[in-house]
Amino acid sequence: MNLHGEFNQKIDYVFKVVLIGDSAVGKSQLLARFSRNEFSLDSKATIGVEFQTRTVVIDQKTIKAQIWDTAGQERYRAVTSAYYRGAVGAMLVYDMTKRQSFDHLRRWLEELRGHADKNIIIMVVGNKSDLTTLRTVPTEDAKEFAEREGLFFMETSALDATNVDQAFMTALTEIHRVISKKSLSNDGRGPAVGSSLVNGTKIVVPPHEPAQGSGASTGCCLSS
Repeated sequence: MNLHGEFNQKIDYVFKVVLIGDSAVGKSQLLARFSRNEFSLDSKATIGVEFQTRTVVIDQKTIKAQIWDTAGQERYRAVTSAYYRGAVGAMLVYDMTKRQSFDHLRRWLEELRGHADKNIIIMVVGNKSDLTTLRTVPTEDAKEFAEREGLFFMETSALDATNVDQAFMTALTEIHRVISKKSLSNDGRGPAVGSSLVNGTKIVVPPHEPAQGSGASTGCCLSS
């Protein structure tokens, strides 16, 4: 992984990843922790849309992760079409101390699948794992939901940074694995230096196929 030196690097891919879920589940804090390794105790609700980037290296390829965050409140739902356009990954976030935010995942998943590419890589994220005594969503409930829907799963804490990098890197690695299986350019050399997503061009992810000999499947889940 590489946090610095973005300006002089050749970017092989730009991956747009969207954060979705109810308000106050910690989406903005996850974004701040992954992109800048920061956490703010007095974080305010996101108004509209924002994104942060972080450049990482996966399999010797330099990837700029463009992570988008928007408010979970109903009144901001008008941004959905533009928000999802071009996304190749999604973090479906709930607060493990608020059962309602977990129960709403199905609605968010339906919206995501209605707007995004059908082969988008999705990671279910149970945030605020540091608040163990306040847990209302058992890990097994979330794992069962993820397995049933064919999604990845991990519990995180933006506060103490537990599993935040791992969750994003797992999603980015899977996106890279899927996309790199097929060339996205006509000359067979792979995509050009990646400004395509910034300009709104949609990258279509090929169907998610199990890795040869790995036993991997769309329903694999990760937890810790």
